Amino acid sequence: MTNTAATKSYDDAVDIPRWGPVVVMALAMLMVSLEMSLSAVTLPSIGQELDVGSGAAKWVILAYALPTAALAIPAGRWVDRADTRLVFLTAVAAVGLTSVLAALAPSLWVLLVARVLQGATGAMVVAIYMPVVAASVPARLRGRALGYVATIMPLGSMAGSSLGGFVADAYGWRPVFLIKLPVLLVVWWLGARMLPRGRGGLPAPDRTLLTDVLVLGGAVTALLLAFDRIESGAAYAAGALAAVAAGLAVVWTRLRSSKPIVALVKRPAFGLPLLSLQLTGTFVGLSLFLLPFFVADVLHASAELIGLAMIFFVGGIAVGSPLSGRLTDRHPPHLVAGLGGALTLAGLLSTLSLDAHAGLADLSWRLAVIGFGQGVFGAPNNTAMLAATPPGMIGTGGGVGATVRTLAFTVGPAIASLAYGLGEGGARGFRTGVIVLAVLQVGGLLAVAAGWVAARASAGNAERPTAAGPVARG
Repeated sequence: MTNTAATKSYDDAVDIPRWGPVVVMALAMLMVSLEMSLSAVTLPSIGQELDVGSGAAKWVILAYALPTAALAIPAGRWVDRADTRLVFLTAVAAVGLTSVLAALAPSLWVLLVARVLQGATGAMVVAIYMPVVAASVPARLRGRALGYVATIMPLGSMAGSSLGGFVADAYGWRPVFLIKLPVLLVVWWLGARMLPRGRGGLPAPDRTLLTDVLVLGGAVTALLLAFDRIESGAAYAAGALAAVAAGLAVVWTRLRSSKPIVALVKRPAFGLPLLSLQLTGTFVGLSLFLLPFFVADVLHASAELIGLAMIFFVGGIAVGSPLSGRLTDRHPPHLVAGLGGALTLAGLLSTLSLDAHAGLADLSWRLAVIGFGQGVFGAPNNTAMLAATPPGMIGTGGGVGATVRTLAFTVGPAIASLAYGLGEGGARGFRTGVIVLAVLQVGGLLAVAAGWVAARASAGNAERPTAAGPVARG
């Protein structure tokens, strides 16, 4: 049961923006996103010191990503009836403690346990992202707030990856898990000072929440593992895991606790932006799979070329995100999101003209366009979903969005891998993959357009008088 009345009154009371909590939340989200990029640079040295192969070392990343995605929705449900300030302080402290545990791990299994715990604490941080923004900034400025967060995260993540690589080369993998501790201490202190005290405390998880963790979390985990097996070429294992995921999903939809979430997703004002997020998020299949193979197999160049070109992608996001936030506060979110989606599609299609003579400049400007498009797309799409979420379910809605985003970032490379194989690799396989991803982007744009139509229709119905008088807004 959510504390809807309390949450709604608190939300309605927001008139003067308080940017401090938004900045604190941005830094906390940066710390969570850093876990993926920082751990990626440690894999070779982890494998060497702990005497494990690359396949086993890969689980250092999966052990973090799986619980972060699987627990996002249950964590969001829990946050909706908890004190977000206490959740924030507990989660940030837990991120630090689990980072120390990871750095001291004497074996791979202890390291994996630490990473699972890190992922669980990361899910808690992600779950309070939207509630903190909603409680700190009035609706008229939320696009700007979400745009600022989206700007800080990629820039910090890129800088963190570079620093992590330097530390790993100079001192080994263990200090990499510790380099963020000073920032975590600052974030915890700022959160204690700037986040307002709420009601609800830290309620004990009830039976329905624990059931959601097991059933829904199991379904998400099985689905993510299925796509991971697709990339590895294990078709039968992928099929079995997908069947398990489908079965658990069916079981979950029959639970009473799933009804509010299913109803939220079925609302066009929320479900269509969510669908757009799922479809457009698959663009990462280009940067995480297609381009690396194109550079290696067609250009016969090193991975350093991709690394340099990706700087322009991150730069595009950093430029597009704050601009998008300001546009979203002045224009319909669906219109701004559609512009971002169209730019992403244009950038993706431009890669079809890449050939064996392509260089850094050819890759860079295309990735800059895609990054700018994604920067423009994110804030308005999140704003539309936040606006469509009932006040007592903001944490839950944020968890649903985080889960779908993770699924999109997993599905994209898997689909790109399949298309690359069907095109027999090389330049032909690259173009086949780009075309498939472009079709998905078109689907995302159609979802944005459908959401705009639904939003306009809903606004028209709200203003249309009835026999009993005008319909109340909200």
